Amino acid sequence: MRLLLSAFAPELGSLAGDPPAGWETATVGVGAVTAAAVTARLLAARSPEAVLFLGTCGRYDARLGLFEELWASQAIATSLEELRGGAYRPGIERVRWDATLKGPLPSQGVAVPPAITRTLEGAALLASVAPVEHLELTGIFAACHAAGVPCAGALVVVNDVGPEAQAQWTANHAEGSRRLVDRLRASGFFAGA
Repeated sequence: MRLLLSAFAPELGSLAGDPPAGWETATVGVGAVTAAAVTARLLAARSPEAVLFLGTCGRYDARLGLFEELWASQAIATSLEELRGGAYRPGIERVRWDATLKGPLPSQGVAVPPAITRTLEGAALLASVAPVEHLELTGIFAACHAAGVPCAGALVVVNDVGPEAQAQWTANHAEGSRRLVDRLRASGFFAGA
């Protein structure tokens, strides 16, 4: 059995009620800490062969288009205060986790700040880390790495990071999730499980 995760059920699209053969679905909540705790519990309870997280993300700049799908090659914990020089992490703290499951979408690194970025200045700073922002992926990847379970994330861009992000996300997240699921189904990814 393989496990399909999302922050909340709408991001699983049509897979929420009808997962592919050999897959089960679950939600992990919003934010990296909650996602890590719930993922660790799911891994212990269900012992999946692999984990794929499906979700939406915001873009920092025009490197990716709206509704563009991506395979998260790396989840990177970061913050605006770190980039501004107002905070730092201990040298032994792990801040990057690689995807360990191959996928059919173009690979991109994903920045995972502790909260949604609301300013254009913040988006410009974080763009130096990755092209997109997402809130759960470091938690998912950290839990999977700790348990030795192959993992990956498939995301779709549904908003620009900045002051209009919430309105764009609200308008686009359902359509983005539908497109992402359709693209994964069409790729044959689930059949290869």
